[in-house]
Amino acid sequence: MTFSLELSDDVIEVRDWVHDFAERVVRPAAAEWDEREETPWPIIQEAAKIGLYSMDLFAAQTAEPTGLGMLTVFEELFWGDAGIALSILGTGLAAAALAGNGTPEQIGEWLPQMFGTVDDPKLSSFCSSEPGAGSDVAAIITKAKYDEAADEWVINGTKTWATNGGIANVHIVVASVAPELGSRGQATFIIPPGTKGFTQGQKFSKHGIRASHTAEVVLDDVRIPGGLVLGGKEKLDERLARSREGKSSAGQAAMKTFERTRPSVGAMALGVARAAYEYALEYAQQREQFGRKIGDFQAIAFKLVDMKTRIDAARLLVWRAGWMARNNKPFTNAEGSMAKLVASEAAVYVTDEAIQILGGNGYTRDYPVERMHRDAKIFTIFEGTSEIQRLVMARAITGLPLK
Repeated sequence: MTFSLELSDDVIEVRDWVHDFAERVVRPAAAEWDEREETPWPIIQEAAKIGLYSMDLFAAQTAEPTGLGMLTVFEELFWGDAGIALSILGTGLAAAALAGNGTPEQIGEWLPQMFGTVDDPKLSSFCSSEPGAGSDVAAIITKAKYDEAADEWVINGTKTWATNGGIANVHIVVASVAPELGSRGQATFIIPPGTKGFTQGQKFSKHGIRASHTAEVVLDDVRIPGGLVLGGKEKLDERLARSREGKSSAGQAAMKTFERTRPSVGAMALGVARAAYEYALEYAQQREQFGRKIGDFQAIAFKLVDMKTRIDAARLLVWRAGWMARNNKPFTNAEGSMAKLVASEAAVYVTDEAIQILGGNGYTRDYPVERMHRDAKIFTIFEGTSEIQRLVMARAITGLPLK
């Protein structure tokens, strides 16, 4: 068996195509949409027109045999700009939840509605976090009760930090159906567009990724058909019965979704880190102080070396996790969390050093590393904080129920 890290021609072709779009369309618009703090619909529409924002691309890249196709798409788009990229790719988390946990019928009906059409693109949103339950997924208090007479689920609660929350066409919502079972008593539901009682709450003004819409969503006696629980009610009832008997379960959908997407979050962080490194490198090769290019000073050159090393090391972990996920290899040592942890912290480190290399210029909004630095921080927080990643890894490595 030959070992190779060389990307296939198909992956390279898609990567270069996405990079071209990021360079021509995304990057020139980054500062404007960061300042506006609005969803960049014109750019989403441009992405839809060329097939970059589409169900077909999502399906093709998630099925790509090495698992590296979608990772390179994420890295290149986030190299262009994190906020705009998240607006384009934020639907992917909800789509992953549906694809990973839904029935074939649910996937066939709802996945197209998550993306819309070329002429009328739509967004989707995955809603798990709550005001009192962020990292502590077991503390979710949004409740779903089954009305047997009407064959409907009745859902009440508030979700927060939802990417595309309230402006999405389709929302995927995690709720408790058996509170006595904790996280094992949760289920995930499809909320169709225009559902009565489902509204947007507060929209958040954020430190970074400001072109991406983040908001609360409120569910007030929301009623949806009984068949809109992911995986179907029969499968849910079987899982709850096993949990009540004390038998092991395959796990609830929210955590399975995060496990599937953590390598992708690492790839997003890589894109931001690489963009900051490349800008700082070019600056160091051109900027002169004391009669020399500043990159000629060991203090600056060593910073660039450390930045590049961390990026490349993180990419190897991200690619490994992506390959493992695609080929159904178990994350016995929490390799998905490992990749996300290292890549996200590398992004924070690299963007911070980029500002340092640019000096006063780096601290101003006239230079993009300031925005990149603000954008990078979110990767150590969302889809599991760095502390949670370390806890997941520690439990996997030691086999002990660490707290």
